[in-house]
Amino acid sequence: MVRFWITYLQLVELFVNSLVHLLYGFYIFSSAVAGDLSQALNEYFQKPKLNNVEVKDGKLVKGVEEKETNANDLPPIVLVHGIFGFGKGRLGGLSYFGGAEKKDERVLVPDLGSLTSIYDRARELFYYLKGGQVDYGEEHSKVCGHSQFGRIYEQGHYTEWDEDHPIHFVGHSAGAQVVRVLQQMLADKAFKGYENTSENWVLSITALSGAFNGTTRAYLDGMQPEDGRTLKPICLLQLCRIGVIIYDWLDIPWLKNYYNFGFDHYNMSWKKMGLWGLVECLLGNAGPFASGDWILPDLTIQGSLRTNYHLHTFPNTYYFSYATKRTRKIMGITVPSSILKIHPLLFIRVLQMSQWHHPPDVSPPYKGYRDEDWLDNDGALNTISMTHPRLPIEHPSHLVEKDADCQPLQPGIWYYKIVEGDHILFIINRERAGLEFDLIYDSIFQRCRKHAFRKKLPTLPNEIHH
Repeated sequence: MVRFWITYLQLVELFVNSLVHLLYGFYIFSSAVAGDLSQALNEYFQKPKLNNVEVKDGKLVKGVEEKETNANDLPPIVLVHGIFGFGKGRLGGLSYFGGAEKKDERVLVPDLGSLTSIYDRARELFYYLKGGQVDYGEEHSKVCGHSQFGRIYEQGHYTEWDEDHPIHFVGHSAGAQVVRVLQQMLADKAFKGYENTSENWVLSITALSGAFNGTTRAYLDGMQPEDGRTLKPICLLQLCRIGVIIYDWLDIPWLKNYYNFGFDHYNMSWKKMGLWGLVECLLGNAGPFASGDWILPDLTIQGSLRTNYHLHTFPNTYYFSYATKRTRKIMGITVPSSILKIHPLLFIRVLQMSQWHHPPDVSPPYKGYRDEDWLDNDGALNTISMTHPRLPIEHPSHLVEKDADCQPLQPGIWYYKIVEGDHILFIINRERAGLEFDLIYDSIFQRCRKHAFRKKLPTLPNEIHH
């Protein structure tokens, strides 16, 4: 009887969570469509106006163009979205970063796979910037069972990118880990045809609720804590898996123009795999969910350990991290710190993550693991995971309580702040976060511009550069 009630409560929780996520997704999608329709109608009924126009030598010259030319002299700041995120141009005029990209003259917002693996997204990010056809690598593609080549960028968004023209990266959630993997790929010269890459192509990395060390939410959503790779038979992620497979198989062009999960290199369209291919994917015999080449295995603690094992913090790169927290302790018990200030999409998970206990019959994910270290969270990630890379080896770090704590900022050290907020604080709805949103992004862009160019070490007399 007890087992029956436990199963019943689990099914109710699954239904409520699925409904909340579905409704929120529909809200975001419908808002984007409504915004596009409104913009189209305005453009139809209103004549375009020329702003900031000057007449020089008998010709019309826009002042904006002159401003953009000056902006091109600055190192770009690249905003990298997290799981289920989207870049500029996806979901119409809706901004994943709440419009923060308008705060600086030189900001790029790439559109990467929203559910693809961290490895695949890092490869996509490189070619988004340099141009050309995305090459996922021959060995990786064979192991995972997808095409070696993907999307073609006829023109890279920053083709001059190199050690003399480095980039600032700002990553939200899994996006922060994507940038770390990309930097390691640059250090390892992992891109065919680009033998001169190095870690110094990255000037700074700023993480917003960065997914450095995994999250216990992955297990609550359905990843097996035994291995961090496979899914439970009935869970939220199983519903997500089925929905994504059907969505990609139907391959409705106007829908995919609005939102794409990023699995085009798996060729899951009905035109390429047919009905039997759909059955194989649903049964778990083919596709990204069968090979494990998608984002959730990377977000388990075990998956993060596997990824971090190969990643370094480099001595010439500036690192800064904002870790979010929406919990507090009352009489020694960790509970949500607010009701009204937690996004409805995250409230249940904040509560569940604050009470998380690793199954006693399952080996812990790493030596020295303690449940109490992982209780503080923001509804998606544990606060301990967001401060800086800790597992399997802790990287140099420094807690910032006031700005003077990081003056002057030194490269090769992860400076981190703990911010009261949930996982959606930095994105989507700028009005919800209010003044704090603006202050954080202002400080990020100011910090990037302060360290706009890497200081070169003086050349000693006995040093010869070839």
